[in-house]
Amino acid sequence: MPDLESRENPYNVTQASRIYFLPNLMTAGNLFCGFVSVIKCIQARLETMAPGTYAHTSAELYTQAVWFILVAVIFDSLDGRLARLGGRESLFGAEFDSLADVVSFGVAPALMMFFLILSPTQGYPVFRQIGWFVGFVYLLCAAVRLARFNVITNPFLHKPKDSSKDFVGLPVPAAAGTVASLVLLLLHLSGDNREMHKLSLALPVLLLLIALLMVSTVRYPSFKQVDWQTKTRFRTFVLIIIVAGFIFWLQEIALVTLFFVYISSGLFRFIRRAQLIGRLRLQRKQAVNKPPISVQ
Repeated sequence: MPDLESRENPYNVTQASRIYFLPNLMTAGNLFCGFVSVIKCIQARLETMAPGTYAHTSAELYTQAVWFILVAVIFDSLDGRLARLGGRESLFGAEFDSLADVVSFGVAPALMMFFLILSPTQGYPVFRQIGWFVGFVYLLCAAVRLARFNVITNPFLHKPKDSSKDFVGLPVPAAAGTVASLVLLLLHLSGDNREMHKLSLALPVLLLLIALLMVSTVRYPSFKQVDWQTKTRFRTFVLIIIVAGFIFWLQEIALVTLFFVYISSGLFRFIRRAQLIGRLRLQRKQAVNKPPISVQ
C-alpha cells in the first residue's frame, strides 16, 4: 500500500476532482446496473398490468432487476478497493460513488418494493395505502446514510488514519442486497399462497427496520482490511468455499440467509457492547457508593 505522502492532496481542487479510470469505471458500471434495474422494474410493472407487452413475464423481469442490483453491489465493492490499491482515492470518486449508490441501492430497491412487495393493487388494504410511504422512507434513509458517510469520511474533517474499520449504520449496498434477496425469495414462493400470506404481513415492518438500521449507530464490519495480501487459515478458506457453493446451489434461501446473518451480526455486537457498557457503569457506581473501610 502506498504511504500517506503519496496520496492525492484532498485540499487541492485539481487533484481532488481528477477522474481515475478504473475506479470510476467500476462506479459507472454500478450506476448502469442500477439504471437497468429501474427499467426492469418499470417493465415488470407494465407487464403485470398488460400481459404480453414484453417477451418476458413480470416475474422474469423482476428477477433480472434483482440480479442487476446484486451485480451493482459487486461493482460498488470493486471501485473503492481499486482506488485504495492504487492510492488514487479522490473526493470526486467518493461523490460519484454516492450518487451512483442512490440510484442502484436507493431508487431501484424502493421501486422494486413498491411495485412487488408493497403493491398498490395487492396485499392488505393498509399496506396498499402506505406502501408508497414505506418505499420513500427507505429511499430517504439510504440518501441520509450516504450523506452521513461522506461527512464522516471527508478528509477535510478527518485524517486518513482516523477512518474506522467499521461502517456506522447498515451499509446501503447491504440493505439493497437484503431487499433484492427478499424479492428473489418472494418470486420463488409465488406459488405457495400460505407462505406469501405470512411474508405479506412481515415484509413492511422488516423493510422499515432495514431503513432505520441504515441511519442508526449500529456498527457493521466493512471488510476494507481484506485485500490481495490478506492471509487466512485453511479452515476459513474451506468454509468460504462451502458457503459459496450453498449460495450457488440454494440461491434464494442462501442469499437471504447471508444478508440476514450480516444484519444480525451488527445487532448482536451492538447489544453486547451496550451490555458491557452497562456493567462497567454499574461497577463504577457501586465503587463510588461503597462505604470506606474503617480502620480500628
